[in-house]
Amino acid sequence: MTDRRQGETVRRIHELLQKGDPSHVAITDHDGVDYTYADLSRLVEDMAARLSGYGIRPGDRVMLLSENSVTYLAATLALGRLDAWTLLANARLTAAEVDRLAQVADIRCTIYTPEVSPAARGHAARMGGISLGRLDCGELLVSPLRDAVPEPVEEGPGQTAILIYTSGTVGEPKGVMLSHGNLLFTAQTSSTLRRISDGDVTLALLPGTHIFGLTSVFLAALSKGSRIIAMPRFDADTVLECLREDVTILPAVPQVFAALLRRLSELGVERLEHRRLRYIYAGGAPLDLGIKQRVERVFGLPLHNGYGQTEASPGIATTRIESPRSDTSVGLAAPGTEVRVHDPNEHGVGELWVRGPNVMKGYYRNPEATRTTLTGDGFLRTGDLARQDPDGAIHIVGRLKELIVHSGFNVYPPEVEAVLSLHPAVSLSAVVGRARDGDEDVIAFVTTQSEVTEAELRNWLRERLAPYKVPARIVIADAVPQAVTGKILKSKLLDHFRDQLEQKE
Repeated sequence: MTDRRQGETVRRIHELLQKGDPSHVAITDHDGVDYTYADLSRLVEDMAARLSGYGIRPGDRVMLLSENSVTYLAATLALGRLDAWTLLANARLTAAEVDRLAQVADIRCTIYTPEVSPAARGHAARMGGISLGRLDCGELLVSPLRDAVPEPVEEGPGQTAILIYTSGTVGEPKGVMLSHGNLLFTAQTSSTLRRISDGDVTLALLPGTHIFGLTSVFLAALSKGSRIIAMPRFDADTVLECLREDVTILPAVPQVFAALLRRLSELGVERLEHRRLRYIYAGGAPLDLGIKQRVERVFGLPLHNGYGQTEASPGIATTRIESPRSDTSVGLAAPGTEVRVHDPNEHGVGELWVRGPNVMKGYYRNPEATRTTLTGDGFLRTGDLARQDPDGAIHIVGRLKELIVHSGFNVYPPEVEAVLSLHPAVSLSAVVGRARDGDEDVIAFVTTQSEVTEAELRNWLRERLAPYKVPARIVIADAVPQAVTGKILKSKLLDHFRDQLEQKE
């Protein structure tokens, strides 16, 4: 697509709308209504004017309690236009979680999306939501204004655009400050690596309140003037219908692909027929080899893999479209970034560090955590263990804090999870360590798609792993605790299944 702003520098995320043909569909909302780039631009201008008139100032933090919709996208861009910070929060958070975020971020107010999200409607009712009138996308509903001190504004792309609090799977959540420049860099990188054009259609089922959904789905599509189909909640049948029709690009977490495989199996479908689908991508959580192989067999396409963190907005590495891989490597570092395996051991495994335009400004009002995570020369310490092939391909070995030391030997959970995922009965797996008698036991949790026993799974592992890597316990469950993104919350597993674990002690 010819860049309609060729020669001009995009400095704010709302300026991406000028990349698209005004008559071209920018987004299809959850109710099937299409909004062209011209429609979306007018909606953003109207929303920005009403929010400014209400009292939103540059540097204010404004929480957006939302699910995927045109209102979500317009609000994010409108706040960027006002130089306010959007605090992205999934509407399905509890009241206590929402109140905690409002307090620690010292927000000015909250925007709700009641038409698309019953959960957001509930939060609005609880907080005494105020209507700023109807827009093309529905009612603009906000909370009463709070006293808050606005942050200073930067003129360039270094102005903070987004504030996202990490899921808090380990410790207290931290507010990641991402600039317009961070977001624009990742959007451009994602769209280039996927070879997005204005003829592409991306299915947006990843939560836009997660950085993966915002930059790699919504903003990446806008950066090339292409179309987005917004899906607020996952429904396997609806996704499969979209894939059979117009969708060309599907980014999703591995758990979504696993759910699609289960549904296709229930329908007796061995090969998914699709008309235009050309690119499928997994990210947001580790990809098991078994799921990758099954997806590729059923979809008839390579399942690309990638790796990122909220603190890197989020793109750090991805496999290349011209050279798909048969393993679960996360591919090469994003163009324009630098990666380093810090202090590697004799096997070449060390902590992965990254530096580049994707790295966050820091943690909001948390200088100590910022100093711990960012080095003096600009590297982000990811906290993930990795190794790198001679050709630059990166393999994520595990979390530095999740390394299990059993009987003096290092056990990397992803290695055990990968072998479990190859068993035909296993759909999801997670492995953690449990302190016991001065040692650490390896404990596995799995969900299944067919009958299997713990003994059968243990025998499967014994044939493929060293004895010290075989879990002491394998818990077979109907479901495991997951974040709204689908990421398994490993820190909650031992407590969640405590009774089940103690039954056989």
